[in-house]
Amino acid sequence: MMAPDGIGVLLRTRREQAGLTREDAALLMAQALGEPFDAENFKRWERETRLPTPRWHRSIEAALGIPLEEIVRARAVSQAFRLQRRTARMDGEEAAAVKRRSFITGTLAVAGVGALPEFAEAHEGIDAALHSSDAAAIAYLESVFERNTGGYHGREPQTVLSEMHEDLHLLRDVLERPHTARDRATVVRTAAGLTGLVAIIQHDRGNQQDAQRWFTTAARAASESGDRQMMAWVLARHAMVPLNYGAPRAAADLAARARRIAGNTPSAAAALAAAVSSRALAATGDRRGALNAVAQARGTIEQLDRTGLADTWFGYPPQKHSVHLSQAFTLLGETKQAYAEQDAALALTNSPSVMTRALLALDNAQCLLADRDPRGAADMATEMWHHLPKGFRTGLVRTRTETLHDGLTGKPRDQLTEVLSA
Repeated sequence: MMAPDGIGVLLRTRREQAGLTREDAALLMAQALGEPFDAENFKRWERETRLPTPRWHRSIEAALGIPLEEIVRARAVSQAFRLQRRTARMDGEEAAAVKRRSFITGTLAVAGVGALPEFAEAHEGIDAALHSSDAAAIAYLESVFERNTGGYHGREPQTVLSEMHEDLHLLRDVLERPHTARDRATVVRTAAGLTGLVAIIQHDRGNQQDAQRWFTTAARAASESGDRQMMAWVLARHAMVPLNYGAPRAAADLAARARRIAGNTPSAAAALAAAVSSRALAATGDRRGALNAVAQARGTIEQLDRTGLADTWFGYPPQKHSVHLSQAFTLLGETKQAYAEQDAALALTNSPSVMTRALLALDNAQCLLADRDPRGAADMATEMWHHLPKGFRTGLVRTRTETLHDGLTGKPRDQLTEVLSA
């Protein structure tokens, strides 16, 4: 089965519009390449049993007159479609969303983005317990982590954080009880996961300092558990704090550690570490390093199993892959490839994914600015902001919008100034 808007449909449509057979197209390819070209290759591309690699793109452009940008975008859509179908085959029908409990949403709304007293207390208890040799675990807490890895699903970050409140206090209590070494290993791994999730939410809310503290605790728990993939995941996620808030070199160092710890075994953590590394290196100007990391992320996701491709905060699904690569190519100034990844990500993004859509829109706006369309960039950001719920107009989204604003001049800048001050 082929992607409806993918490379196979594009090639077949353009070939037929030109009145060409596959053999005719192969001859044109041979002329463009300056070497023989087998018509069977063209057949495989049209049927998407194979996808044309970048090596062939210029020759396709010359042979069929298809703009390179269209070729790159169509191939990205086909690649995303392949990964989506692979995930669907493994997952079957999506399970119904797990119902969440809500305890202190009102308190969170009043408190804003700061480190809340209730959570600070829980954090201190968890962190202290990780130093104790007689801390313990209850086996069912493994499901607590699993229950909370599904992402926002359209909910505001403070709402998700409130629903984790009781679980964090339960985790603290369990860590303080004596149990067997095996149970201890289980609960500290769970602690690494849950404290890592809190750190992610605080990062998204714009509380960098508190996110750093929670990630430090998560790393301590992951280290004690001995789970290298958990440690790699924590470090890769931690790297996104300095990356998104102006310290790309620190992010590159954390991501490099994550890649070393993840090793060569294909895993969600390894793919995430490579993807975050590509963004950090791009932000520091290390073009070759960034492209190498992109290649590693692409190679790794192709080898992931059902668990690795899970659409959770702990997995590395195709949509998340394209979101990371969109940012990497945006930072590198490779706007054609960035646009292609944005299209692929949006094709895989469910409508409730508020933050994902906002960040993709801001990447698109940055690309428009790089392509000398500042008015289009300002309009894209303005439209995104007006559709954004108030609970998402802080933290990471606001920081990215302000970065775009700082790159604008004249009327487009004034337009975004008015949007941000409203």
